[in-house]
Amino acid sequence: MLRRPKPTDSEADLLREQEKFLTSGAPSAANVVRRPDKRRGEAGGEEGRQKDVVTIEDLPDQLPSLTPAPPKKSRFKASRVTFEDEDAGEILDRHDTHVSAVLSRIVERDTSSTPISLPALTGMAFPKVLHRSETSSQVPLSSAGGKKSIFARQIAAQRLKEGKTPSHCAPKAAQTPEHREQNLRPENSMDTDQCELTVGSGPSLLSGQGLGGPDSSGETMRIHRENQVKLQAMSQSEILQEQRKLLSQLDPRLVDFVRSRKAQRVPSSASVSKQPQVVPVNTSNHTWITSLASALLCEEEDLLLKPQKEWVHMDKLEPEKLEWMRDLPSPRRKGTKKAMQARFDFAGSLIPPTEDLPTHLGLHHHGEEPERAGYSLQELFLLSRSQLIQQRSLALSTLANILSKARSGEYLSVLQGSVVSTLLDAGLLFLLRFALDDGVEGVITAAVHALKALLVCPEDEECLDCTFSWFRGLASFPLLPSAQEEEEEEEEGLPECMKETAKEKEERKSDHDVARQDVVKGLLKMKLLPRLRYILEVVRPSPRVVQNVLQILTRIARHSSSSATQVLDCPRLMEMLVSEFLPISWTAPSSPLPQSVYGLPLASAMKLLRVLATSGRHACARLFNSLGVRERLPCLLSAEPSELLLEPAEALRITTEAYRLWAVAAGYGQACKLFIDLYPGLAKALQSVHRVLVPSDPLLHLQLQRVLALLSLLTQVTHTAGCHQELQAGMVSSQGEECPPPPPVSWGHVSGLQASLLGHLKGFVKSLDHPVQKDSSVAVIPAYLAYLEAYYHQLSRQVRLPLFLLSFNIFDTRPSSVVCNVQSSHQGPETSPSLPGLACPGWRDRPGLVVPSSPFPLLTGLGLLLETITGIHKGLSCKVKFKFSNMLYLVVCIFCYKPNLKHQFHCYSFPQVPIEPDVAKHASLYHQVALVLLPWLLPGSEYLGHELLSTIIFSKDFISEGHSGGPEAVELGELKLQEETQHRTSPSLHTVGALLREACVQLPSIRGCFLTQLAHLEPSVLTSRDALLGRNPWISSHLLPELTGPTVPSDWPFLPLVSLYERTGVSDGGGLAVEELPQGALQAVTHCLQWLLLLEVWREEALKVILPVAKLARLSCVFLCSSDLFLERPVQKLTWGLFRLQSRLDSLDLNVPPPGLASFQDLYFALLTQYEAVSFGDRLFGCWVLLPLQRRYSASMRLAVFGEHVGMLRSLGVTLEQVRMRRFTCPPEDSLPLLRLYFRSLVTGTLKPRWCPLLYVVTLSHVNSFIFSQDAAAQEVEAARHSMLRKIYYLTDEVLRNHLLLFRLPQKHSEFGFDTYKQLPPIREKRLESVLRRQDSSDDKGD
Repeated sequence: MLRRPKPTDSEADLLREQEKFLTSGAPSAANVVRRPDKRRGEAGGEEGRQKDVVTIEDLPDQLPSLTPAPPKKSRFKASRVTFEDEDAGEILDRHDTHVSAVLSRIVERDTSSTPISLPALTGMAFPKVLHRSETSSQVPLSSAGGKKSIFARQIAAQRLKEGKTPSHCAPKAAQTPEHREQNLRPENSMDTDQCELTVGSGPSLLSGQGLGGPDSSGETMRIHRENQVKLQAMSQSEILQEQRKLLSQLDPRLVDFVRSRKAQRVPSSASVSKQPQVVPVNTSNHTWITSLASALLCEEEDLLLKPQKEWVHMDKLEPEKLEWMRDLPSPRRKGTKKAMQARFDFAGSLIPPTEDLPTHLGLHHHGEEPERAGYSLQELFLLSRSQLIQQRSLALSTLANILSKARSGEYLSVLQGSVVSTLLDAGLLFLLRFALDDGVEGVITAAVHALKALLVCPEDEECLDCTFSWFRGLASFPLLPSAQEEEEEEEEGLPECMKETAKEKEERKSDHDVARQDVVKGLLKMKLLPRLRYILEVVRPSPRVVQNVLQILTRIARHSSSSATQVLDCPRLMEMLVSEFLPISWTAPSSPLPQSVYGLPLASAMKLLRVLATSGRHACARLFNSLGVRERLPCLLSAEPSELLLEPAEALRITTEAYRLWAVAAGYGQACKLFIDLYPGLAKALQSVHRVLVPSDPLLHLQLQRVLALLSLLTQVTHTAGCHQELQAGMVSSQGEECPPPPPVSWGHVSGLQASLLGHLKGFVKSLDHPVQKDSSVAVIPAYLAYLEAYYHQLSRQVRLPLFLLSFNIFDTRPSSVVCNVQSSHQGPETSPSLPGLACPGWRDRPGLVVPSSPFPLLTGLGLLLETITGIHKGLSCKVKFKFSNMLYLVVCIFCYKPNLKHQFHCYSFPQVPIEPDVAKHASLYHQVALVLLPWLLPGSEYLGHELLSTIIFSKDFISEGHSGGPEAVELGELKLQEETQHRTSPSLHTVGALLREACVQLPSIRGCFLTQLAHLEPSVLTSRDALLGRNPWISSHLLPELTGPTVPSDWPFLPLVSLYERTGVSDGGGLAVEELPQGALQAVTHCLQWLLLLEVWREEALKVILPVAKLARLSCVFLCSSDLFLERPVQKLTWGLFRLQSRLDSLDLNVPPPGLASFQDLYFALLTQYEAVSFGDRLFGCWVLLPLQRRYSASMRLAVFGEHVGMLRSLGVTLEQVRMRRFTCPPEDSLPLLRLYFRSLVTGTLKPRWCPLLYVVTLSHVNSFIFSQDAAAQEVEAARHSMLRKIYYLTDEVLRNHLLLFRLPQKHSEFGFDTYKQLPPIREKRLESVLRRQDSSDDKGD
């Protein structure tokens, strides 16, 4: 075998290999082919090709010299003779042919014998123009002489009609002889005309064009007729023989060419079915032809749409492409329960699978399930990335409608899963962001609409606007998603300096990861703000798109203070918004719905500024000072709304938002100079309050919102003016320290408004009796009460406090079904963890705190006012005609209702109830209310929680049981219990009654202990105090802290115990982290246990929010905190009392994981380790460890005791009198591994009655029940029974054998704690004999 040359071969090696190759005679891998020169007329066929063979012998020894190749010559140059003395111009003139020379050689055709036909006479003024659609008279392609244009075919058809048939189109049926019948199979046929066999058809391969003679076509037809005559003279076998001979001689490529020409000449199915000149053939010999024609005819008949001749490019039938034109399958039946893919119409409505909609609606398409109308989410995603603008716009608009309906909760009852979450997981955010970058304005409009439907909930915004005038209505929670704990395993063990900061971690995340956790933050990371600025500034879209963009920006600003800062920092965004949509001057729009809102003030833009100002005082200062908002407010508020050259509704909206923005700024102590400048306009607006609130006014709702915004402004200005004197004094005494400057408005500027507003309040109170004016009065009265509360509260802080009396009677609150009747909760809308909301859709249609008929704002304002005036004038507390107990009951009912907006409206009115004889009888009610409300307080209400803890919760006056015979009643109950049970669970310890009496004495110390535990909340308490008491100059932001949960956890009574465990608890596997307890730890634990005992006995309802397993887990910290804390006598006494209460609970479920723990079993394993290490056989610790070993709890904890921690059985000396024995023995144990451990501990002597009497009786009971059980069981279980029984019978320890065989029932007062049979009962004796007999028989067989 010849080898391939290598790069290392020399020239001699190459020559040697070449010689071997030539002598071997092997074919070469490449041939040198000489192409013929067409310009020289050389033939290019196969016979003209010559092969150049290169041989080594003919090669010269020396290479020839490289000479240039001869120049190429033109084939036409030889026919031209030129001379050197000829002029080139003369040559050009000689060869130039003028048009006259051409025209002179034209010979006119003789038309003397040509018949002349006049056009047909018609009644039309002009001849009828031929049209492409009028092709009924056209000549078919087959008879028109090949491929011709439509116009040429029309002319040919007209000539045929006139009798002027062209020669090539004339029928030749008379000239063609009759064909013979042929029976040639199509796969062996070479005759291209065999499938047609038409009369007068010519040759298909020969055209005669290559013949140079004048009658080339006639010669071709003569040859064709000779061939036909020869074929007719030949027999069938001779034809087949000649055919095979030709196929063997001809080139296969030539045969394929002939067959391809034949395929091209086969007419279409339509022409075949309608061809009248087809010669009939023998059906028996040509069945394939007839079957083909019939199949084509059937296919054409099956089609609903028949192809016509005049249709362009429809000469070839393609049935598979016309399948979509068939009738749709019928929709699914109504009885089926199979889930199907959701489909929506263009309005976002869900189309039921059984609904049969007409096709003209445009909801049927050619995708999956064509019989169903509508589009699935997957199909809409596909269409949204289409190249067609209309499809992209339609898909995005449909997605926007679907999102709007999903956010309102319309799909909850009909769809499985969340539509919003599904879309977000599918990448909707990126799809919308890509669509915003589209260059088509229609697509941008649809994308903005969809993004607004995803982010913005109009009901949420409307609800927040309605509560703006409530107490603390300016404040709102940031709409941040709940924080998710991220795994930080990679950074474990690294020093703090090497760990990544939160900002670095956020920057390292991808857009997908950020958007998956937080939608708004993901959009900001994808540069949404610059794109929205570009759309507003460059695209300048329609008014609807502008409104949508402003609402999107408002929702982003509500996300967090950092998001609001990014909106403010976006280049040119805020400047463009203020200049375009809050201009200083503008012209009146020409129509109520202008085509463009640029240059007109918009309420949405003003609301955006208000939300941005809510994020912080610095953002508010930037708006008023840097962006020129201070100059724009007078332009909107100095005139009446009707004079603003705006549509009436829009004028009311923008003035309302202007008042709200001003109120937010006044809440920081800013923009108060405007109050002095615009005081006349404000006074005029106050005087027209009763005039504008006309019940018949169609804009009454907007007028009410404007009045409420004005009252909110006056309330905030009053709070700011009340701080002027304090700030003035602080500036004087600050001595260089940082101190807020006093506001320009003082108390004298606002003191004159009180009389006017008090008169308004009287008028609205009187109008409550008028049904027509009742609704508007109920809406505005809470705002007046909030203003009066602010006025009197700040009045009490002035140096010279004037005497005042209430000049109006406080009306009695009427019962309200909304408050007192707890109704079923409304099914909330769809929410996504990454896109939180307030869950307000449909809030007007269901009972709640925000509906217009809700008395909650009225009760809040009235309670605050009463608290303020009774705090100023103590003598008025007895004169107030209001039952505080009723009010507190209403407040409790409101919060028990648990509305969807509970986290938003976090403030409530809790008056300082004076301890009067008429009120003291309800002291326990007040105390229970305070305990219920404390764990409901959310961030921003820390000051209220501090007040509750300081004044009510730990007050002796509100725990009436402590000084009205409560401890004595508990002692009597214990004595009665001891008489019934005739035993004591905690010997030589004080009773619970004595412990309660001591706890009541220690209440002040207990309060100090808990306030110390909550000392870390002091900054939040001070911030909350400034907001609740109206100290506006000290408020840094109206945006409340992030809503991560209640301010105080629901298990706050265990807080000292849990915090001590976190500092000094056991590590993994036991062992103490520290050897000594911190100073004061014993006292803190004692106070915590005293408070828990008091709540368990007298306020059990307040602790029902804590799961029993959580209580047990928290109390277990007593044993895990230290090695000897549980041995201290105060702790022992209190823990015994709590254990006595916990052990009685039948609702204790240890299978539920306690909050903060993965499972209770993990905590129990730590308890077992601690018991083995430091218990010293303590009875209290032993009872605590035995409690989870009851039969109703998981066997895993019993397996841990008798398996890994079997050594603790030697010191677990708990007696039968200290527990309920039946809970450990019933029902019998069914765990075979645990029964084997029981038996092993008994047989090996690990468990003895003098060490652990309780578990000794328990194991005897379960093993005895197991070995003598008659229940059918598996073979393995039955074998274990027989094995245990045989081993027990052959035990050498007679006492243990008698105990196991003769055990009867547990008995507390017997010597060993159980009763025994004197001898085995007959049925048990019979079973024992059968087991032993079976063993003897097996032994004999073995022998």
